[in-house]
Amino acid sequence: MAASLQSANPTFSRNLTSSKNPSFAPFQSSSIRVNYASTAINFKSLSSSITPSSIVPRAAASSTAEPQARKTFHGLCYVVGDNIDTDQIIPAEYLTLVPSNPADYEKLGSYALIGLPGSYKNRFVEPGDTKSKYSIIIGGENFGCGSSREHAPVCLGAAGAKTVVAQSYARIFFRNSVATGEIYPLDSEIRVCEECKTGDVVTVELREGDSVLINHTTGKAYKLKAIGDAGPVIDAGGIFDYARKAGMISSAVA
Repeated sequence: MAASLQSANPTFSRNLTSSKNPSFAPFQSSSIRVNYASTAINFKSLSSSITPSSIVPRAAASSTAEPQARKTFHGLCYVVGDNIDTDQIIPAEYLTLVPSNPADYEKLGSYALIGLPGSYKNRFVEPGDTKSKYSIIIGGENFGCGSSREHAPVCLGAAGAKTVVAQSYARIFFRNSVATGEIYPLDSEIRVCEECKTGDVVTVELREGDSVLINHTTGKAYKLKAIGDAGPVIDAGGIFDYARKAGMISSAVA
């Protein structure tokens, strides 16, 4: 997996053409480049180099799971600051949980953001619960820094989060979010984490161009960068589901 997901210059370029299945057009360019401040992805030679790995797409935890709706997310937001690392998102002691096991997947959700310091008065997931009442996470710079554990976006998705809106991301967290198909990592153009408060009612609208976050509590709206070529991969449920549906790899590969 590491060989097929390598960094590239953070410039946006998209060149997709239609296939037998127009909903999942195969990549014709040699790479994907995503225009995010500290984040870049390059899926090189996707059709020939994809092999099974420990990264488990969101749908793997349930055979009946459907790809996440992409257009609009609405709910309460949970606001964090800068440099939220993977130990705060999911501490290492919980990495023995296997995302492909439905029971473990549910447990991962219960531990999402449990490593945040005591200065965060509101827990993302209440003790005894497996799901969070907050469906949208808003962060500052360098969200998801730290280790390469794919459990970080997985636990957020398992807890019910649909998207993270941050000023910038650690590249590995962004890549894992796309590869697992768990959440949509969106970039804000300003520090939205200083404009919103935990518990505000917000809507995130993904559009063909720039997306938008609307805070219904304050009445303000904020422009977000487009998800770009990463969007269809997350829509499909992760990189392996995307590749199978696009005919890039055999459906027999698990």
